[in-house]
Amino acid sequence: MSNQRKRPNGEREEDDEEDDAEGIGQWERAYVDDRSWEALQEDESGLLRPIDTSAIYHAQYRRRLRMLSAAAAGTRIQKGLIRYLYIVIDFSRAAAETDFRPSRMGIMAKHVEAFIREFFDQNPLSQIGLVSIKNGIAHTLTDLGGSPESHIQALMGKLEAAGDSSLQNALELVHEHLNQIPSYGHREVLILYSALSTSDPGDIMETIQKCKKSRLRCSVIGLSAEMFICKHLCQETGGLYSVAVDEVHLKDLLLEHAPPPPAIAEFAISNLIKMGFPQRAAEGSMAICSCHKEVKIGAGYTCPRCKARVCELPTECTICGLTLVSSPHLARSYHHLFPIAPFDEVPSLSSLNDPRRKLGKSCFGCQQSLLGAGNKPGPCVTCRKCKHYFCLDCDIYIHESLHNCPGCESIHRPKSVSLMEE
Repeated sequence: MSNQRKRPNGEREEDDEEDDAEGIGQWERAYVDDRSWEALQEDESGLLRPIDTSAIYHAQYRRRLRMLSAAAAGTRIQKGLIRYLYIVIDFSRAAAETDFRPSRMGIMAKHVEAFIREFFDQNPLSQIGLVSIKNGIAHTLTDLGGSPESHIQALMGKLEAAGDSSLQNALELVHEHLNQIPSYGHREVLILYSALSTSDPGDIMETIQKCKKSRLRCSVIGLSAEMFICKHLCQETGGLYSVAVDEVHLKDLLLEHAPPPPAIAEFAISNLIKMGFPQRAAEGSMAICSCHKEVKIGAGYTCPRCKARVCELPTECTICGLTLVSSPHLARSYHHLFPIAPFDEVPSLSSLNDPRRKLGKSCFGCQQSLLGAGNKPGPCVTCRKCKHYFCLDCDIYIHESLHNCPGCESIHRPKSVSLMEE
């Protein structure tokens, strides 16, 4: 006897049975995927209101900024501007879990892509390589390089979860690659780990000591629960260990690794590095690219030492081994040595209405009004030096992207300009 029920018009209710079999209906699945109830909070009158995510994000950002500023207060921290980072991504069967939507694997790929772009924006002289763990074996997706597009393309083409995870195999492979890096380069490993166990062929403790001896700084971001072996690895090598609780937390943890970390004191030795500043090739010129072994027309740069053609900067010439950069790359790496001090939050709401204040009631950066609904003063910050006021969005943009205070830059003018005006 058929277990399919009939509607009055004779059609069978097959769709309803499929929903019952899965335990959730189509109309419910949309709400489960969006998790819209997490974006509500109760106000003073007991009504549900949407959470102001921008204010929460800015509070988290300023808290992180104050922690970094307090750690560097009173000390001069040497940072490595030339970094060699391998990102190890766990694509074992645990990456197919759906506690992160749509899956752990999808979330990792999405935020690793954003991290790669942010990393090269803040570290233009550094290089990244990708390694995946699948079926208990570590695979090299990309070698060390400075092209974000090639890394992202290789990552998106290998999204498949299978088998067990092996932390030891990944460390052995990364150690083999990073052990050949020159002494002036800072060797780092960032591991995104999904599994709750590791299936290793040998003693992983020996591998950890080998990484420590070779000055590899290993950091781990877990997507499940805390593991002792991951925490021990980070403690031995001087890295950071954390576990992401949701997608937003995972993004924040990843972006914390974009700025260069403090150099280890015993290995922080200044070195002179030979660099070449190649010229851009003419538009109609034809040459064989030394990195791809292909004939290319127009695009590319010419090595000043061996005259070989390369596609992108920064890179290392495959013919003579000279490090090739451009002057903007050096300028963009400079801001890590002298970061901007965190702006002070305006403590009193009445400060915006102070008649003695001559800076106006608008943000000095974007010129938008600092007054909210009903002409009530909104949240803002002020620079300690120039005393100009900025909105929260400009505060984040100045510290994370611009790395210069517009108010201070407008005050300190070059002497040559002043003489010309006179």
